[in-house]
Amino acid sequence: MKNPALNQVRINAGQWRSRLLKFPDAQGLRPTPDRVRQTLFNWLGQDLTGKICLDLFAGTGALGFEALSRNAQHVTMIELARLPFQALQQNQQQLQAHAADVRQIDALQFLANNTQRYDVIFCDPPYRQGWIPKLLPHLAKHMTDTGMLYVEAEYALNTDAEWQVLKSGRAGQVFYHVLRPQLIEPPLSDVA
Repeated sequence: MKNPALNQVRINAGQWRSRLLKFPDAQGLRPTPDRVRQTLFNWLGQDLTGKICLDLFAGTGALGFEALSRNAQHVTMIELARLPFQALQQNQQQLQAHAADVRQIDALQFLANNTQRYDVIFCDPPYRQGWIPKLLPHLAKHMTDTGMLYVEAEYALNTDAEWQVLKSGRAGQVFYHVLRPQLIEPPLSDVA
């Protein structure tokens, strides 16, 4: 018999502390571990008052609803899969999360058609599908000047010319990172 506790995740802090989010069995759906979420929100400063957030691949909604519980002003949650999307809508209704905008759309399509800039972007795509290299080139233009990007992956990210890894950690087979776009200085002109 299946353990029903495997299909729920608890919000750690804020106005919805200890509230449970229920989610269905779906391929590739795995909630961000509790310990990782605690560390992430320590890195982000606990209180997200006034922050505008994007939760790509929202899945269980653990990151987006946690951000709202910690006073984020607004969270857009993107989830393409039908059953997780329906669960997100049900959790939104149960929590009366009026500052959540839950959308059923492909992440790359959303980014291509969206001009909003975000203070925090949560990016936790399904593993082993090559999402991170596809997404990173599109994310910097969707961030505010002080914005931060959270990436969860099955491998450690390396710093490249476009992104700076500010913090990173590992919990079992989960690698998690907070990144910021690199500030690239324009080349000096050859004016004498």
